[in-house]
Amino acid sequence: MAPPKFPLMRNNILRTDLDAVIAYLQTDDPMLTNGANVRAFEEAWSKWLGVKYSVFVNSGSSANLLSLFILKERYPEGGEVIVPPLTWVSDIVSVIMAGFKPVFCDINKRTLGLDCEEVKKKLTPQTRAVFITHAQGFNALSDDLLSMLDEKKICLIEDVCESHGATHQGKKVGTFGWISNFSFYYAHHMSTIEGGMICTDDENVYQNLRMLRSHGMLRECTSDKLKQEIQENNPDLNPEFIFTHAGFNMRNTEIGGILGQSQLLRLSENISIRTRNLKLFLSGVDDNLFQTDFAIEGSSNYAFNLILKKKDGEFVKRMMRHFKENGVEFRRGSAGGGNQLRQPYLKKYVHCDEYKKFPITEHIHFFGFYLGNYPSMSESEVEELISLINSIK
Repeated sequence: MAPPKFPLMRNNILRTDLDAVIAYLQTDDPMLTNGANVRAFEEAWSKWLGVKYSVFVNSGSSANLLSLFILKERYPEGGEVIVPPLTWVSDIVSVIMAGFKPVFCDINKRTLGLDCEEVKKKLTPQTRAVFITHAQGFNALSDDLLSMLDEKKICLIEDVCESHGATHQGKKVGTFGWISNFSFYYAHHMSTIEGGMICTDDENVYQNLRMLRSHGMLRECTSDKLKQEIQENNPDLNPEFIFTHAGFNMRNTEIGGILGQSQLLRLSENISIRTRNLKLFLSGVDDNLFQTDFAIEGSSNYAFNLILKKKDGEFVKRMMRHFKENGVEFRRGSAGGGNQLRQPYLKKYVHCDEYKKFPITEHIHFFGFYLGNYPSMSESEVEELISLINSIK
């Protein structure tokens, strides 16, 4: 079978990235596990993003999970975490696995992120955090949301796995929350093949993340004061093998660190190309049929969203057939495959009809799609894709 003419993604790992890895592997006795290159990437990423601390892990999903386990350190009794039903599965699973109750809020159709007014309705004395997803490159923040959470002293956790470089009021998203998560999966804005990053300005969070990432081992802590305190409280233990947390092995490798440093050098340029492509796409598709009024200010587009304005199941069938015939790869339901509340894994946690309460997410589940946008996509390719879409009868 021939590859699609318009795939969802193209390989963003270039020869220069591979050459950097090869050069390192050709050195005498290169260290391959978590080491100096991981730390260098963490420091470079922190500087690029504008945060104090970053912890490199093996996936964005691991970043989600560790963030919720850090929240559990703060609230061992558990509580509620507000999440959107349009997100990746690991956001919601992380909430459940850390012992919190996911509370769902519908989204804003212009940002595909949590609707601030809906969040207000769901806040209770048991709300411990709002876990916001910046979906598909859009900024999901609003001044009202930030002000409300600050006033009520509720933690904000940002999932930025699909939105590297997106901004709110000129400042990168991922710098507003208590903790933020990024993914460096193959299809995302930059890639370490598999990988993720957790970011924070809170030193205590940082130290605990470092230990949680590596079996809960104290020796991963970089605070001499904290190390000394824990060692003195555990005099019968070998200082090199003190396990402070019920942790995980979610470390990345030196190869990931090298790829990350190399990819980061062109991330800002790649975001500019993606944004150019998005503006061209939205200006060209038929705005009588498709939603084009997305909040694109500050976006760092991950994929082209194609959402029908009206419910039309027959048109959807024709569109999918047209795409398949013309080599256009697509995903129905937009981010994460649509409404997570329809997924089998949630049936034991929510009422079977819960998905019906979220009309915007439900509409996107059936009448929303995303198509590939990537740095190697030329303007002429975008125009050809637009023509294909507008020719659907």
